[in-house]
Amino acid sequence: MLCREPRKIVVEEACKTSRMVEKLRSNLPSAQFQLVESIPDILESDPERLEIVKFRGRFLKSCPGTRHYFCCGYQILHFGVQCSLNCTYCILQAYLNQPNLRVFGNTEDLFAELEQELRAHPKRLYRIGTGEFTDSLLLDRWTEFSRDLIPFFAEQPNAVLELKTKTDFIANLKDLAHDGHTLVAWSLNAPSIRRREEAAAATIKQRLTAARQVSEWGYKLAFHFDPMIEHPGWREGYREVLDQLFSSVDPNNIVWISLGAFRFMPELKPIIQDRHPKSRVVYGEFIRGLDGKLRYFSDIRVELYTWMVERMREIDPNICVYLCMEGEDIWEQVFGFSPEQRGGLPAMLDHAVKTRMKVGLECDESVRPKST
Repeated sequence: MLCREPRKIVVEEACKTSRMVEKLRSNLPSAQFQLVESIPDILESDPERLEIVKFRGRFLKSCPGTRHYFCCGYQILHFGVQCSLNCTYCILQAYLNQPNLRVFGNTEDLFAELEQELRAHPKRLYRIGTGEFTDSLLLDRWTEFSRDLIPFFAEQPNAVLELKTKTDFIANLKDLAHDGHTLVAWSLNAPSIRRREEAAAATIKQRLTAARQVSEWGYKLAFHFDPMIEHPGWREGYREVLDQLFSSVDPNNIVWISLGAFRFMPELKPIIQDRHPKSRVVYGEFIRGLDGKLRYFSDIRVELYTWMVERMREIDPNICVYLCMEGEDIWEQVFGFSPEQRGGLPAMLDHAVKTRMKVGLECDESVRPKST
């Protein structure tokens, strides 16, 4: 099942008149709304609870990469935290110190910060996404946040928005003025991994049906095979999902596809073992990487990536495929080149935006910090 309908909406006093709360009251007429001065960070988990807080930090943040691996230069638009899809491998289990779904009610501050940043650097192309600390569309049927976000980006000449999800809820995206500035992205995995490790998420068929529909509405697409998980029959499983992907959507509408092998902080292992005792994802052949995370041995990662790239190149030799948080040696073995030889990974993705979305053609790639 997907996200359970919230029944208890806890609202901080500072957000009581916000547009977010207005939408929730309209779309959840039978929910119980509770007004409080402030919401503490640590409470018992309640799957029916949704918290609306005033966020006092920076809404726009750089992707938390590391100097040891190539980073894509992605910007995260921080609009909420937590996810109820309960994927076994989810890093949020170890990363966040509060268990309940939480969204930020002061969206007027979010848009003000965004506008100020984008106008301050008109020659920089911004790739901005909302799917880092929560699923981009998990709560959208009730918050309708996409209906504000997408038209905003349609008016920004130097920015594109990526909405990343494992759901198939796309109803709010229909008939929006997106002007080609929003791409909708789905995380994909082998069908057996989806069934065992992502049981509450939409099926692969449901995700790709939604992808085909938004493509017909004029949106560009992206897909993320991250985490790729080595398992018996992985070639057959990933071949099946690739066949479904390219039979569902036109490759020319795909801006990029990322690949990332399963990696995790050591402290996540006991959490997965406790919460998901039937999961086997943490029992592979791992070694500690330069960023402190446990990763598959390099030969396993190279085999996973190379096999996937070869299959995708058979369909579209020009599609932008990149590795998430990998070093020069892995890139050289998989692609035969390093991102630095092509201006850096951020420049490669900027080029994909310009050629496949026709956005940011006047922006200067040299103003973007290089990946490290």
